[in-house]
Amino acid sequence: MAKTRVVVVDDSALVRSLLAEIINRQPDMECIGTAADPFAAREMIRNLNPDVITLDVEMPRMDGIDFLSKLMRLRPMPVLMVSTLTERGAEVTMRALELGAIDFVAKPKIGVADGLKQLAEEITDKIRIASKAHVKRAPATPAAATADAPAAGKPAAPPPSPLGRLSTEKIIFIGASTGGTEATKEVLINLPADAPAVVITQHMPPGFTKSYAARLDTLCKIRVKEAVDGERILPGHAYIAPGGLHLSVERSGANYVARVRDGEPVNRHKPSVEVLFESAARVVGQNAFGIMLTGMGGDGAKAMRTMRDAGSYNYAQNESTCVVFGMPREAIQHGAAHEVLPLQDIAPHLMEKLRSMHGALLHRV
Repeated sequence: MAKTRVVVVDDSALVRSLLAEIINRQPDMECIGTAADPFAAREMIRNLNPDVITLDVEMPRMDGIDFLSKLMRLRPMPVLMVSTLTERGAEVTMRALELGAIDFVAKPKIGVADGLKQLAEEITDKIRIASKAHVKRAPATPAAATADAPAAGKPAAPPPSPLGRLSTEKIIFIGASTGGTEATKEVLINLPADAPAVVITQHMPPGFTKSYAARLDTLCKIRVKEAVDGERILPGHAYIAPGGLHLSVERSGANYVARVRDGEPVNRHKPSVEVLFESAARVVGQNAFGIMLTGMGGDGAKAMRTMRDAGSYNYAQNESTCVVFGMPREAIQHGAAHEVLPLQDIAPHLMEKLRSMHGALLHRV
């Protein structure tokens, strides 16, 4: 079987050496070259035609984001970003994912050598995923927020909902992994300000979800934030599981509240979609909507089937619009999905379903 051919781009000679060593220890991949800056990388990519590149964010002569933007327009290919665990690193990484990077690895600011060695399994797993991912050419100009999605000045609370009490009773649950930051954004920017509450588990390490939520909040009509343990879950709001912690939903009297807890990884993940979806089945039942988006593996598939058995209505993203079709495929194979749709159709179909339910409710009143 042909090996996955990787080019490492990083201004640090130590990091280049360590990444090359980690890659070359794997029987199914090889580092075919290393570059200290994007200009050297450009020639190497042209001459060696790698399957995947790893790309540092901050480099001399041209930073990683500028290089990524040009690369994804002119020669789109799988890119794994290497980011530092800083607030600035998190913000830049979110931008890289918007531009088309498949995923990222967060390297420590200090103790880089030991840190990268400890991350060896994660790095090589993500290179394998990237090598099989669906890569799309980036638009000629960066995508802007939708015209009717205000970037600032949103009301503190959504206006009265034409969906009536349905918005208060219903909760939308989203699970996603590789490629999911952009897929989740596509769903959220197409929800109205008075949509039911949305609770999201996106596989992401600590330190990145706060920037991700803040970015989404500027683009969406609904409010978007990191979930806080014990807070009430409200219509017109989306709550994202903090990186490195599990998120679930519980009842407190007549209200739903978020539960944010530490614990062992589930399906190798923390946060885990399984944990969130299991709570949806147990606590919300027929008032839940489930959405499974792009991602590797099967986290959440069994729990999504449990959601369906408890009365929820579920959607899975179709293969052609996924970066990686693993998690939706598993959900479909478990019989968890009522509908399998292109990403851009999920939010409109969900809102139409809610409106039809609202109409049926009015006829019963």
